[in-house]
Amino acid sequence: MSADPTQTLAFDTSCHLFDGCGFPAPGLHSFMFEPLWGDADGNGLYFNKPMLLALLGSVIIVGFFWAAFARPKVVPGKLQMIAESGYDFVRRGVVYETIGKKEGEKYVPLAVSLFFFIWMLNLWSIIPVASFPVTSIIAYPAVLAAIVYVTWVSLTFKRHGFVGFFKNVTGYDKSLGAVLPLAMVIEFFSNLLVRPFTHAVRLFANMFAGHTLLLLFTIASWYMLNGIGIAYSGVSFVMVIVMTAFELFIQAVQAYVFVLLTCTYIQGALAEHH
Repeated sequence: MSADPTQTLAFDTSCHLFDGCGFPAPGLHSFMFEPLWGDADGNGLYFNKPMLLALLGSVIIVGFFWAAFARPKVVPGKLQMIAESGYDFVRRGVVYETIGKKEGEKYVPLAVSLFFFIWMLNLWSIIPVASFPVTSIIAYPAVLAAIVYVTWVSLTFKRHGFVGFFKNVTGYDKSLGAVLPLAMVIEFFSNLLVRPFTHAVRLFANMFAGHTLLLLFTIASWYMLNGIGIAYSGVSFVMVIVMTAFELFIQAVQAYVFVLLTCTYIQGALAEHH
């Protein structure tokens, strides 16, 4: 499905308040992009802006840590110190606190990779020219959640076997008595179906909503830049600044929450079931 290129993120810049044109409100078209390369009808292979941003984000993250740790020093330089601080934050503040130092050490690379990759994809939203959070397209959070889901399921099988896996995902507890069958059914569907869905949607929905609000106030600032509307435009522009600052905070929080839940799932897979 293709989108009108004039309706992709941009808007009619000649349209202002009192000009007789309607407000060009953001919508689903704001999240659709013409291919930069490939089939313009979307029926074959193609490459668009979100894909480019995801690729660039990966290169930036890998390049950053490569530059920081390629030649580590006992007394770290500024770049190494920043990289070590970020790595240590995820390792100690998330992985160790959730899984524990002994069991969690092997999952630190996964957690660090997820955190900085998601954060970078979110950050594109407030970077000029890019101006788009890649995670506001559901496919990207869904793939990341699927990676976590497969990791969690395989770890549970490996640690507990088939019977132990069944008890783990159903919350089997004989002390529940007569309600045990109902509780097991609810836990089964919650863990195997609802969990990966909410893991992906939580990240997607926050980035989608945040980007829509940023677009709304940005477009409104330009739209009202006419006649007496200039006063309203100034208020809207202040909201753009406020929302950008708020979005910067939310971007980091969503990366943190995604990784925290990942570690919680892994901890549940490794925990002994009694």
